[in-house]
Amino acid sequence: MSQHLVLSFIGEDRPGLVERLSDTISRHHGNWLESRMAHLADKFAGILTLSVPLEHQEALTNALRNFEELGLHVTVEAANQSVLEGSTLSLSVVGNDRPGIVKEVSQVLHSLMVNVKELTTSCEPAPMSSDMLFKTEMVLSVPKNLSLPELEAALENISSDLIVELSVNQFA
Repeated sequence: MSQHLVLSFIGEDRPGLVERLSDTISRHHGNWLESRMAHLADKFAGILTLSVPLEHQEALTNALRNFEELGLHVTVEAANQSVLEGSTLSLSVVGNDRPGIVKEVSQVLHSLMVNVKELTTSCEPAPMSSDMLFKTEMVLSVPKNLSLPELEAALENISSDLIVELSVNQFA
């Protein structure tokens, strides 16, 4: 299960700072969902929204405190995880292709009252394997009070080999 975090930061603009920040987030299994960064004169500022597995959240927060010694002040907060009614989400699901996978994904979306607005699916050979990968890209509209972690968890529970990526496109 993942939690969405919002990182706010401001500090000195130093070479390699974005790369170091990105490496720290990746090392703690964080996925960038949205980012806004700016270089202003000699300052660097930004807001990042991340998806971080719960078991890595504390370690990531502690690692980000080390950026203070580089002159970058980082604040970490839990994101508001409920999705507003009328939100549009992009969903990407990748996993081993097998009979019934499309039906299982559809059943999960239906049970959560999620509407599919756009859909593309494909199957292709997995790299360095004889297995086939199932891939789908969807644009969804979601009901009020459905949280991103709830939707991610429901899809990930279909199979341990599914990789699920959700991102909010816009708010109504």
